[in-house]
Amino acid sequence: MDLLSKYDQQLLDAFWMTVKLTALSGVGALVIGTVLAAMRVSPIPVARAVAATYVTIFRNTPLTLIIIFCSFGLFQTMGVALAQQDSPTFFVDNNFRLAVLGLSVYTAAFVCESLRSGINTVHVGQSEAGRSLGLTFSQNLRLIVLPQAFRAVTAPLGSVLIALTKNTTIASVIGVAEASLLMKTMIENEAAIFVVGGIFALGFVLLTLPMGLLFGYLSKRFEVAR
Repeated sequence: MDLLSKYDQQLLDAFWMTVKLTALSGVGALVIGTVLAAMRVSPIPVARAVAATYVTIFRNTPLTLIIIFCSFGLFQTMGVALAQQDSPTFFVDNNFRLAVLGLSVYTAAFVCESLRSGINTVHVGQSEAGRSLGLTFSQNLRLIVLPQAFRAVTAPLGSVLIALTKNTTIASVIGVAEASLLMKTMIENEAAIFVVGGIFALGFVLLTLPMGLLFGYLSKRFEVAR
């Protein structure tokens, strides 16, 4: 309790940063992953090859390496900045946005594969019916296939989001002040490694457990009757 009272505001700020990383990266990953899934089932061979290459590379590359590349490669080497450089909080904002970028492009590969498995559950006759009505590939995908695919993969997408929440701890390697960076500081300052570890383990359980319950409910709610 002494640790909680001593670090209460810092704990709230750190986990709020984790929540922001998860939310923004989740949206980014969903958008990129949906585009990749559409490319993977596209009738254009080049689009399928590009999406397959993307998924293969990012699924087999350590997230730590991707986050470090975003900081040292994009920003320090190539000069790509994602925040206003004359701002007093430039480095904090820039590192945060680079972390969101890295988490998004990494998680998008897993979103893509989850969605592709959902697309494969949609009966081919429905796509053929859409084409017979004169729908283009994009219209067919948007109006007929993807809505059913999302319903079929609600639970897998929930698992991806939970994994993303835990993966946000990697952002600490480029100085983003999320939960794991504060945990490291507390462990260095306090002689209570198990207590500190327990506090942060409980914090992540409180973040991820409701997600699991929510997506479990949604999966049953939107389950497609076969």
